[in-house]
Amino acid sequence: MYEMLKTEKLLDISQTMSAELFKRVRYPWEVLPLIGKFIGEVSALLPKNEYIEIDKEVWVSKYAEIAPSASITGPVIIQKNTQIRHCAFIRGNAIVGENSVVGNSTELKNVVLFNGVQVPHYNYIGDSVLGYKSHFGAGAITSNVRSDKANIDIKTNHPNIHTNLRKFGAIIGDFAEIGCNAVLNPGVILGRNTTVYPTSMVRGVVRENSIFKNTGIIIEKS
Repeated sequence: MYEMLKTEKLLDISQTMSAELFKRVRYPWEVLPLIGKFIGEVSALLPKNEYIEIDKEVWVSKYAEIAPSASITGPVIIQKNTQIRHCAFIRGNAIVGENSVVGNSTELKNVVLFNGVQVPHYNYIGDSVLGYKSHFGAGAITSNVRSDKANIDIKTNHPNIHTNLRKFGAIIGDFAEIGCNAVLNPGVILGRNTTVYPTSMVRGVVRENSIFKNTGIIIEKS
């Protein structure tokens, strides 16, 4: 079980500008406390002929589209060919990869979005990593804090993994599809090419190439 949770089993780090950050850790959730500092490190290295600091610590590719109504607080890096649509709310410590969509009323906070990620409608993504070409349906969210405010464990069939993180949403593997109005509880891990049915409430670890039905049943894709 623990082997399948390693970064290389879930994410293609060639599809993010933060590959060096993930090389520093064994498990992907370990990058969450490091995102802000990493942005500070790489911001000085961004090509001056492409990136513009449009506000304090907000670096945006000149090939990205930013709606006038979007609210963005640094530190943030937004890469090329990405759309930040009307009323998007980015609260800092966010890296948004190339060819991505952050849409209407979507909120981001302390996240890494790999290239090709789509969170286009009414999504909350907090303290999370979203892998290459993963997609959230309208209203799907990551819940990142327990109701009792205790540190978050990753629930497995083996002994739970203690992350020592009070805030931790989800790690979403490459090509995962999350249906409309699904809720990913704190500490969820979705493997590559996983599908989550609409209105599902997900806990724990879902293996790659699986379908999580809204009854809680998990089946392998054929």
